[in-house]
Amino acid sequence: MQIHDIASLIDKHNAKRILLLCHHNADPDAVCSAFAFSQLLKRLCPKLNIAIAAAQGTSRLSKFMLKSLPMTLTNQPNIEEADVIVLLDTNTVQQLDEWGGRVKASKAPIIVIDHHASHPETEHLATLTVADETASSTCEIVYHLFKEAEVKLTPIEAKAMFLGIAFDTRHFILASSATLKILADLTEAGVKAEETLSLLSLPMTPSERVARLKAGKRVKLLKINNWLMAFSHVSAYQASAARALVALGAHVAIVAGQHNDKIQISMRASREFHGRTGLHLGRDVAKPLGEYLHGMGGGHAVSAGANGIGTPEASLKRCVRLLKEKLTQT
Repeated sequence: MQIHDIASLIDKHNAKRILLLCHHNADPDAVCSAFAFSQLLKRLCPKLNIAIAAAQGTSRLSKFMLKSLPMTLTNQPNIEEADVIVLLDTNTVQQLDEWGGRVKASKAPIIVIDHHASHPETEHLATLTVADETASSTCEIVYHLFKEAEVKLTPIEAKAMFLGIAFDTRHFILASSATLKILADLTEAGVKAEETLSLLSLPMTPSERVARLKAGKRVKLLKINNWLMAFSHVSAYQASAARALVALGAHVAIVAGQHNDKIQISMRASREFHGRTGLHLGRDVAKPLGEYLHGMGGGHAVSAGANGIGTPEASLKRCVRLLKEKLTQT
């Protein structure tokens, strides 16, 4: 049992201070899985001192959602004093930005709980890995830890995991039958689905609307094996712009943004594209792009991202090359 392995590791190191870390600009799955896992640890080991932090804070949506959860994030985690460090929804320490080096230098055992494709550096660094790439979200993995521990879910714990799963499955569009059964269980634990889902809907700001329209104006289209690819660049809201381009008709949309010499790339693809080509944006495009940019990349099959050092032009050209190489193999 994986929860037994986690409890044994905490007990073996006589741990008192547990630090839970989420990736930069933490999304609802990262934040909610951290909250739910912290609640599980408190239920199993009430005397633990647990802190939660997200590198560079949380996303705008997560900030809005957190108003409904009794959760506090620390801005300055004491990484050096932690007895055990847990990375949630974070498959590489590079996603922790400046905290990454401090985590690598720490002598504390590191637990990784994640549903993304594994990263070699993280595999080497982790003392214990609880991973399932077939899971819809990290919240789904935490749900199974509750079940293994035979801990009954409270309504607030169920609500947090419901939110994380809903976010990563795009409001259940990507949910498998197994995930839907979990959602039914969470609903029985007290989640009011319609009310809870409303927490994942933010009104679009004027800036986001402008970014989407600029991305559309600047888009360059390329057809590869009859798949329509859209490439663009905006200074902010790259992920939103990429989603908009797929909604407009692109099979794949890649949007770059630059701030000084740092580059941010967001990628989205249609389910049809992934299903028929087998191409995984996180593994096949974002990860090698991140390495090319001397940064990091990763994500899901139809939703991924990368960052590093470079220019939008060079980054998008690299994306085209990666897509062509992969698609000619299929």
